[in-house]
Amino acid sequence: MSSPRPRLKIRQISKNIIWEEQTQASGFYFRVKKWLHREQSPFQRIEVIENETYGRVLMLDGLVQTTEADEFFYHEMLVQPALHCHPEPKRVLIIGGGDGGALKEVLKHPVEKVILVEIDERVVEVARKFFPWLEPCLKDGRAEIVFADGSNYIEATKEKFDIILIDSSDPVGPSEILHRQEFFSKLKKIMRPRGIVAAQSGSAFFHRELIREKRRFFEDMFRYAHFYLGPVPTYPGGLWAYIFLSDRINPLRGPAKEIIPGLKYYSRAIHRAAFALPPFL
Repeated sequence: MSSPRPRLKIRQISKNIIWEEQTQASGFYFRVKKWLHREQSPFQRIEVIENETYGRVLMLDGLVQTTEADEFFYHEMLVQPALHCHPEPKRVLIIGGGDGGALKEVLKHPVEKVILVEIDERVVEVARKFFPWLEPCLKDGRAEIVFADGSNYIEATKEKFDIILIDSSDPVGPSEILHRQEFFSKLKKIMRPRGIVAAQSGSAFFHRELIREKRRFFEDMFRYAHFYLGPVPTYPGGLWAYIFLSDRINPLRGPAKEIIPGLKYYSRAIHRAAFALPPFL
């Protein structure tokens, strides 16, 4: 997830109900069918609950990251536009995304190598235990997991990538650095000539000013810098923003190949619609 929501948090208001604040006057509640996991890692608080509607829900530092029922909205829209616009993506880098949802989507394509860089090893271990999609990904020979700070990794690596996906959480704690202009400047150095960066960019409703601020520096850095939108039922406001960045590939031309089968949300029509921003943005 993304940019600073007005400092949101999860709090337990009864034995079986927890409340996620979205503003000081509103929020989103989950009725807890069962608490599955609670721990404090060296980096953040990790919690998993089971809910009747959403299934298992992963929270980091009290912020909802993913749920079994609606994860496909977020992960398909983060990953699939970039993977479909690039004519032949071979090497992919994912920064963040320890729950494995983005990795799952990338591995649906005939890529040669996917490196996932996650700072918190415990997030991966907890997701491996409670979310069924991660274990098959970890067994895929194309996938490599690196436990490191994402910014440090891109400074040290000698590799170049066709696609770079930024699946970060809120810009506080370990993810704060992944939202800075300096971080995206470093990414350009490890992109192949037709490279694409796709990153989640926060709530289209709550973070309008932040999206406008990011647009200003992105347009100075990349020839093509286009925000696009997609619904995520359990994220603040329900409508999420993403950014597509490239110097060679224009996403407004649409996918460069046939849409892979089996997707639940992304399609050729959804791609066109997602890049059509409403006037308020």
